[in-house]
Amino acid sequence: MPHEQPMRLYCFAHAGAGVSAFHGWAASVGSGVLPVPVLLPGRDRRRGEPRATTREALLGDVLHLFTDAPAVPYALYGQGLGALVCYTVARTLHEMGLPGPALLAVGACTPPHMPPESAYVLGVPEAELLRTLDQMGVVPAGTELGGIREPARKQVLRDDLALDRALRAAARTPSPADPLTTPLLIVAGAAGRNDGPASPLVAEGWRAWTEGPTRLRTVSAGHLFVRGSELPRLLGQACRVVRRLNSTRPRLPLPGPVELGR
Repeated sequence: MPHEQPMRLYCFAHAGAGVSAFHGWAASVGSGVLPVPVLLPGRDRRRGEPRATTREALLGDVLHLFTDAPAVPYALYGQGLGALVCYTVARTLHEMGLPGPALLAVGACTPPHMPPESAYVLGVPEAELLRTLDQMGVVPAGTELGGIREPARKQVLRDDLALDRALRAAARTPSPADPLTTPLLIVAGAAGRNDGPASPLVAEGWRAWTEGPTRLRTVSAGHLFVRGSELPRLLGQACRVVRRLNSTRPRLPLPGPVELGR
């Protein structure tokens, strides 16, 4: 309804990124949804702050955004590393007995149980690091592997890979709480590599990480689909569906007949 507060869609970016990929989302998500890009420390206007490379440091930086129950349902979306951030936040809130997101959405990220890429071993040669980042969708299309030349930029990427590794290890640690039941929307790139982190085949593995309802949807772009308009339109529609369901029967699954886009 027009007088209702918009549903907040908290957005977390892939490794090495700030929040620029989300700048145009407000025009694409549609009515009733407000994108809220979350900037992690150590980049852009927060470049002077220490980067989070552990689960504890990450939660110390972002958990306050969610510990006070919002007045309306909210959703989390994470791209690449951001997907692991969102899962970590949702699981932590669940273990604390606090209200979590009405929808958890993840994209372009291998599920936590899958083996990490070779570049997760810190200290690998630069060429191997950049080659792996290209496969992960961190390096924009057309960029030469030597095109990321700034030492500071490379250190952000290395630190983010350390955080990625830490979050995967924490996710595989048994939880003291009941299994997560948050509805999960998995987004994959139809034009991505079949074995890449954005591919539908790999993305299916996320279904094991919640006992709530899951949906897998594809978007037409490859692994950098976060930069297009198709993803925010999909997420906006998903948020409106979830909010409508939460207004009557909280935490119901996304209905089968509703097509969120492919």
